[in-house]
Amino acid sequence: MDYLHLAWKNLWRNRRRTIITLTAIAFSIMLVQALHNLSAGVYAGMVDSGVRAGSGHIAIYQQHYLESRDEALYFKGHNLVTEIETIDGVKQVLPRLYIPALAQSSRESRGVVLIGVDPQRERQINPFLKTLSEESMIRSADSRDAVIGSRLLDELQIKQGQKFVITAQYHDGTLHSELLYVRGVVSSGMKNIDGSLIMVGHERAALLIGSSGSVHELAVMLSDPGREESIHRRITTLLGTHPDIEAVSWERAMPNLANAIKLDYASQKFIFLIILLIVTIGVINTLLMSVMERMREFGVILALGSKPMTLRGMIMLEALTLGLLAATVGSLLGSLATWYLVSVGIDLAALVPETLEFGGVVFDPVMRASWNPGWMLQIALYVVGLTLLAALYPAIKAGRITPVEGMRHH
Repeated sequence: MDYLHLAWKNLWRNRRRTIITLTAIAFSIMLVQALHNLSAGVYAGMVDSGVRAGSGHIAIYQQHYLESRDEALYFKGHNLVTEIETIDGVKQVLPRLYIPALAQSSRESRGVVLIGVDPQRERQINPFLKTLSEESMIRSADSRDAVIGSRLLDELQIKQGQKFVITAQYHDGTLHSELLYVRGVVSSGMKNIDGSLIMVGHERAALLIGSSGSVHELAVMLSDPGREESIHRRITTLLGTHPDIEAVSWERAMPNLANAIKLDYASQKFIFLIILLIVTIGVINTLLMSVMERMREFGVILALGSKPMTLRGMIMLEALTLGLLAATVGSLLGSLATWYLVSVGIDLAALVPETLEFGGVVFDPVMRASWNPGWMLQIALYVVGLTLLAALYPAIKAGRITPVEGMRHH
């Protein structure tokens, strides 16, 4: 206790320098914690939007479909939908058909991607469809209703309620056409989607390829994304009787989004390292200056019989005290900043003219953080350890002082 009291008093000998160093360390901890929590929240939002509009948390395909996107690689998915939905933690299974096709109006024609969906299931999950009114939604899986991208609607020079023709390749190689009606219009903010998207009921889409009940993808939505790995294993076991069908994670199904998040997080880690390097330099400077100012005092202490190890221990205890105090203050500030970012967030809507897109996914312009107490504690303890590491050189220097050398120092 005496050593701790002495370390505390020594820290505040130069009050201004200690306050500046303490503020720098605490602010760095707050900044790293808040930025990480904000990034985690934004990434979670991106993944949620991506899996809802895209492959789901887990996607099921015919072997090699993911690499080739060959429309001939479809499979019968009705029984699998029922079986997978019995797995605990599975929220919804969305059957989908992806068919390259030609959309034609009386004035224009465009190449499109026709997506056959289960209207009721898809409406509950897909963010593009959630904004549509009941009158604008596809009524049944075999109806001629279509939901079309706003840009494609303009390019075909048609209006909501009007008809158009969709043509695709039948399973025998011939061309097959279906008459559709524009039931609803989607505006996602992404040109490639708004300019090529057409959604219809999956049974109507299956008529174009001549294979009723077939799907290209089963998008599995989970109640808790944290259970993805265990549920993936259970689905893989379930698919053991279907060797030509595979289950893949959303990272593999949507590599653009996964790689964009990894690249962004890697750049943040580099920024975090720079911040922590600045903290290290600040601690070394503070403790080294403290040692240099107390050379005469150390000489006297050694002359009275103290050991060099005692001086080293004193410097390390001062560093520990400084680190713990900074970690406490920094974590408190980091918690307050995270609370604000979770509750209010950062609204980028006024700074950008259009919908925000990242990795091929539209995300909310209001950026919100998510709580990660374990990581916050980890970074606080890491900075305390870093403070102790930074104190090694000043401590070693203090331990090398001889009584004569110290007492001659002015």
